[in-house]
Amino acid sequence: MAEIKLATEVRTEFGKGAARRIRRANQVPGVVYGHGAEPVHVTLPGHDLLLALRTPNVLIGLEIDGKDALVIPKAVQRNAIKGDIEHVDLLTVKRGEKVNVEVAVHAEGDLAPGANLLEFVMNTLLVEAEATHIPESVTVSVAGLDAGASVLAKDIPLPSGSVLAEDPEAVVLAVVAAQSESASDEDAAEGEEA
Repeated sequence: MAEIKLATEVRTEFGKGAARRIRRANQVPGVVYGHGAEPVHVTLPGHDLLLALRTPNVLIGLEIDGKDALVIPKAVQRNAIKGDIEHVDLLTVKRGEKVNVEVAVHAEGDLAPGANLLEFVMNTLLVEAEATHIPESVTVSVAGLDAGASVLAKDIPLPSGSVLAEDPEAVVLAVVAAQSESASDEDAAEGEEA
């Protein structure tokens, strides 16, 4: 995973008014915390941060008061209408340190013939990985699975260096039979009669 460098300034103003001024300047207020250190309030470049956060579990290099810090995004608050980033919480990590992160689950392959649907019970999987080697996603094959089959967390192959931090018996994917149209037509006819 590539490390993305972002310019950072330490924030001294707090509150709604200060946050609005920061956002008007196309910047994002944030907090850097972790490893028992005092939280540091920072300002990050808005556009560069938006681009960086397109990569899941991105590793970000910051320079805070002349010191380098390696962080991962922990919480991102977005504007509900515009989608702009309003605030970001960043967790300090060290090279070689293990962290728990959610990784996207992707399915590949075709289900068994028939009218079956693939249901994602969980879209992400909690894994423990080294901070500098966090996988972007995990892929599981659903080829040939028939209705009633399910894929458990322990059945998903993880990249080397990653360990499952989720309940191994948790259902991640399930194959369900599609409802037949004749059954839904009968239900609709019964509703009209009542």
